[in-house]
Amino acid sequence: MNDTTMSSGPNPAPDFAGLLARLKADVPDHCILSKVEDTRPYECDGLSLYRCLPPVVVLPETEAQVIAVLQACKAFNIPIVARGAGTGLSGGAMPHAQGILLGLAKLNRIKKIDLESATAIVEPGVRNLAISEAAAPYGLYYAPDPSSQIACSIGGNIAENSGGVHCLKYGLTIHNVLQVRMITIDGEVVELGSGAPDSPGLDLLAAFIGSEGMLGIVTEVTVRLIPKPSCAQVIMASFASVDAASLAVTNIIAGGIIPAGLEMMDKRAVHMVEPFVKAGYDLDAAAILLCESDGTAEEVSDEVARMEQVFRLAGATRLQVSGSEDERLLFWAGRKNAFPAAGRVSPDYYCMDGTIPRRHLGRVLGAIEQMEDEYSLRCANVFHAGDGNLHPLIMFDSNQPGDVERAEKFGAAILELCVEVGGTVTGEHGVGIEKIDQMCIQFTREELDFFSALKRGFDPYGLLNPDKVIPVLARCAEYGKMHVHSGQIRFSDLPRF
Repeated sequence: MNDTTMSSGPNPAPDFAGLLARLKADVPDHCILSKVEDTRPYECDGLSLYRCLPPVVVLPETEAQVIAVLQACKAFNIPIVARGAGTGLSGGAMPHAQGILLGLAKLNRIKKIDLESATAIVEPGVRNLAISEAAAPYGLYYAPDPSSQIACSIGGNIAENSGGVHCLKYGLTIHNVLQVRMITIDGEVVELGSGAPDSPGLDLLAAFIGSEGMLGIVTEVTVRLIPKPSCAQVIMASFASVDAASLAVTNIIAGGIIPAGLEMMDKRAVHMVEPFVKAGYDLDAAAILLCESDGTAEEVSDEVARMEQVFRLAGATRLQVSGSEDERLLFWAGRKNAFPAAGRVSPDYYCMDGTIPRRHLGRVLGAIEQMEDEYSLRCANVFHAGDGNLHPLIMFDSNQPGDVERAEKFGAAILELCVEVGGTVTGEHGVGIEKIDQMCIQFTREELDFFSALKRGFDPYGLLNPDKVIPVLARCAEYGKMHVHSGQIRFSDLPRF
């Protein structure tokens, strides 16, 4: 194979009959779904705007079965899309029309909680929250906590490099995973990373986390556990303007304070969430901040006092500190239930995921407010203010003509604004199919070609989650970000990815 091109990719006329016959020799019948009524639930992930009915769904129960599936798909040149719990929000787990959907939910064992090394060894289908529940009797927990942690799987967290409300202090998935056991498209078992502080050779673990199932299939994960803090309190701070709240965020970090969590909700989000959760949010505020401190009682007391001072100087109109663990959890429940709360006030919503420098929070939120008028749609803003990871919720009604198209254009405009101010098109939801056009905005063709080369190194056949994340040259041209003259691009004789 020429080292500048991938193979021709998936077979346009896949032999599913032959594939199924081969799979049934290694995978139990009850793990293979091919009837429409059985495969329909897998047609999309949490981004339901985009759907594709998978011809075949395979739900392996062992690593050996995963290997058999990969080897069979390679033999028949059939694409594979891996799926965890299906809570993803970028279409990363949307099936391929001519491929199989590989669901890993049945690989859900917690193999070991190692107290000496403060680690857990788990299979990819284990729920995020289940790790902390298993470690709780030992005073430990797993720090990354996406809002969907009650349902999302650790394998999916690795695919998207998920974060959560406590990622400011404790990091994203990439900072809390030590080792991954994965299967290549050839069926080879490869271990990336190490239980030690460092591992020899290239840092392939960092390349793998966030790769959205394009490089290999996870079958085992070693995660870092940390001691549960003896004390934690949340300050709920109200502000009369979004700009004042944004200034408070900047001043907290500038003051050398790294909170366990620092989240913002604008007025529309607060009014959307409060009737649903009844967390005691200030309905008169233009924006509220939730700022958590954790550690020893003495550390928390000192840090809370410093945070309150920063908030007052930034113009906070109301400050409330959680007085009990139940109240702390209630404050967070409102933020973590923002997405389901949106379903009570709008027939449909579209959750975006861009990241910006903190200093531009006020500017970007102001621009989003102007976009509401431009696209005639409402938008509620809830996000990880501490690291600038925005999650605007664009509300629309898919039954109304033009609403879906306007929602998509609204979302694209937000992502392009994020890039314009020096940010990125995604913080933790991944690219999938949702943001593939905006990849043409953020990255040069040379950078995109490098990404393609990395994928080719793991998957030379182009079968693992194809047509996502990395836009091809033609797509960038169609999106209007590359000059095409008379139907030709420059140097058209050169091989293209």
